[in-house]
Amino acid sequence: MKNEKLLKKIGGIPTRYYPIFKGAKMDIDELDQHLLSWTKRLKQENQNLLNAALSSIKSAFPFNEYEHRIAFFLNRGVISFDEYKKLRDNYVGSNQYLELYGLAPRVFGDIWCKEHLIGIDQRFKEPSKKLDPKYDGEYDLWLNGIKIEVKAGRATKTKERGAVTSKAIPYKSEKPFWINMQQIKLDICDVFILIGVWTDRICYWVLSNDEVKNHSEISHQHRGGIEYQIGITERNVREFDKYLVEPTKLVDTILEKVK
Repeated sequence: MKNEKLLKKIGGIPTRYYPIFKGAKMDIDELDQHLLSWTKRLKQENQNLLNAALSSIKSAFPFNEYEHRIAFFLNRGVISFDEYKKLRDNYVGSNQYLELYGLAPRVFGDIWCKEHLIGIDQRFKEPSKKLDPKYDGEYDLWLNGIKIEVKAGRATKTKERGAVTSKAIPYKSEKPFWINMQQIKLDICDVFILIGVWTDRICYWVLSNDEVKNHSEISHQHRGGIEYQIGITERNVREFDKYLVEPTKLVDTILEKVK
């Protein structure tokens, strides 16, 4: 139910509808530092009370340790509502795609990415036997006879454990990250669209079947299997810049690649 509500909220919204955030950028680590600075404004006895509460706190969406800390700061008068609102606006504006990290893997990879692309350009179509009599579920999108496979992955910190949302990372972070494009099947589609998601940016890479097949980063997903994978990290992400496409240029780029 949670995934369905979240998907309904963000599923088909084209990237171009999101304004570029102009405020101070803030990731989860910077948020923690900011809250720590507010904790230090408290009297020592209140710091002890807060730390004791946090050590045994139980969370259930949408209530968690962040909500508890901020409510405590407001209650003790160490921050104003305006300070809270500024912090909230900065964090939300810096992490406009963080909600995508909360989607279940299958919902994110099989449903969201296709609806998202169709929302960007309605020339993308869900394939069917009416469009392609030979279609049997082997690719994701149809564009004027062009078969398109869509792969999407979320950038996560490689040196941290925890839930996917806790490992989410902004685009310009210097921390090591990993995006794994899995279950790639070669020689079925004409073009691949790879979608990389960060907390503050979505990247679209368009590659032909041959470009994927011959790419230096492709490897077998399982030994002896027919599926492949491509790993994108902080070390090789610049190698994909030549395939990077603005969302409004996706269709034109695909048509150019299959001339």
